[in-house]
Amino acid sequence: MAPYLRPYKLLALANVLCAVLALGGSFAFPQITQYIIDDVISGGKVARLPYAILALLLAFALRDLFTWLRILVNNTFEQNVIYDMRREVYARLQRLPVNFFDDRASGDLMTRVVDDVGYVERILIDGTEQASIALLSVASVFVILFLKNPHLAMLALLPLPLLSLGTFCFTVTAVRWYRATKQSVGALNSLLADNLQGIRQIKAFDRLDHEDARFAGQANTVRHQTLRVLKIWSVYSPAMTFVGSLGTVLVLWRGGAMVAAGEIKLGELVGFLFYLTLFYEPVARLQAFNQMLQSARAASERVFDILDTPQERSSGEDKASLPVPVQGDVRFEEVGFSYNHGRSALGNISIHARPGTVVALVGPTGSGKSTLASLLLGFYSPGGGRILIDGVDIATLPLHVLRAQIAMVSQEGFLFNGTVRENILYGKLEASDAELLAAASAANCQDFVARLPHGYDTQVGERGVKLSVGEKQRISIARALLKNAPILVLDEATASVDTATETLIQEALQRLMAGRTCFVIAHRLGTVRHADQILVLRAGEIVERGTHEQLLAADGLYAELCSISAAAPRRKTDEKKGDCVMDHGADARSAEDEAAYPGKSPR
Repeated sequence: MAPYLRPYKLLALANVLCAVLALGGSFAFPQITQYIIDDVISGGKVARLPYAILALLLAFALRDLFTWLRILVNNTFEQNVIYDMRREVYARLQRLPVNFFDDRASGDLMTRVVDDVGYVERILIDGTEQASIALLSVASVFVILFLKNPHLAMLALLPLPLLSLGTFCFTVTAVRWYRATKQSVGALNSLLADNLQGIRQIKAFDRLDHEDARFAGQANTVRHQTLRVLKIWSVYSPAMTFVGSLGTVLVLWRGGAMVAAGEIKLGELVGFLFYLTLFYEPVARLQAFNQMLQSARAASERVFDILDTPQERSSGEDKASLPVPVQGDVRFEEVGFSYNHGRSALGNISIHARPGTVVALVGPTGSGKSTLASLLLGFYSPGGGRILIDGVDIATLPLHVLRAQIAMVSQEGFLFNGTVRENILYGKLEASDAELLAAASAANCQDFVARLPHGYDTQVGERGVKLSVGEKQRISIARALLKNAPILVLDEATASVDTATETLIQEALQRLMAGRTCFVIAHRLGTVRHADQILVLRAGEIVERGTHEQLLAADGLYAELCSISAAAPRRKTDEKKGDCVMDHGADARSAEDEAAYPGKSPR
């Protein structure tokens, strides 16, 4: 963790300096008290009492002044460090490969970035500061005790072996339970995030009581794990305090006898006891620091699980570049791929998409269509073969260069929790208003945006919840238009909308696809009949390829899928209300289906 402190050397130095000066004020108190008892009171020098009291007040004032300065400096130091750490964790999180997120819940990752970073920061700043001051105090007082009275100092240190043993036992035991507590809190936040995103499904299926029970069960796990840690601390803390107090008892017992025998003065014993308090008080702080340390160890494991995970390839590792301008010639050469579980998702896929052509990917669910798109975008690396753009292997390209050439419109148009304007500008952050309006108009957004309360400055809500599916999809198309990339991926872009909205989206897509190399993933096969080539996938392999007419004539899997698609009932939807009526029979056939599948009966 030292690199997080290095940029703030002056703040760290000022922090330590203020702590040392405040400590000096604290150390003056026992010595002045001894002087008042032995020299002023017992020695009959009462005239010096006001000066001694004034010196005592000055010592307290200096102690508290430098404590105030230390807190001020420490707060600035602390917030700078936690800002840097949180930014680095988030930046690394953004640059991790997609499969990292496949295996982790978003709620748990949010807990790591927000809560666990806070725990690590506490040990980094507060804990380190407290421990440093405590160690400095212990070392200084240790020397002072032996200088004042070695015999009493030896008695005062007798409990230290027991304190060390207790600390060791707590350290070995506690970290395991703190780790379990952090994991249970992460699981609870994951459940909460999942339920908030699925609140409509919970209500629609009337599963309120079921989800209450699930949440209560996970919250109860957190409660039990936390209580287990607190029970350990409840034994450890008072036990260590009691052991430490044995030193005071031994010193008072032996020191009292020495005062009675005239071996030392009363003021010397009182001063020694005050210094002993200054010895065991920081020892107690070190015990609290140890508790904080074990909690932070468990949290840091979760934070550094993110920081230590290798990120996607960075631009510094890649030397290749694309020719300018990019034409959009895309080749898949014997590409294979398997997910983590080892099952082959793609096997020896070869595709050539010439610039400006449309390649349609069709096939049953799970045949590998979306996996091809993910490989092209660099979300995953091929297990074999290579993918080229304009003759350049994309594995040699910086990811930001690769992804700058590709725009994507997915099945569910994802919108960020912001305004319509901000979501469209995501395609080109520096775009002018004229460019934004042109993209929105081309995507058929202008009519529905004009009806919104604040037009382009209307908040769309989390994941665009305030808009219909079709409206969200048109904003996604506008975003892709604004990006103006030479390669386009459409992943089931019209799968979730009604017929009327699909017409608007298809018009927008035609404008978006013009002059671009397009990969179109579709189940509604009528939307791809004009593709330059159609690839039919099954079980990760291309089993047919050709034009719409060629594949129909071949009477293979594509023709079978066309028959199923033609026989499927059409849907009429009010996209705002979501009311859906299924039309069956001859009337259900659209002109699009008739043109695409002549003679195919929906029966």
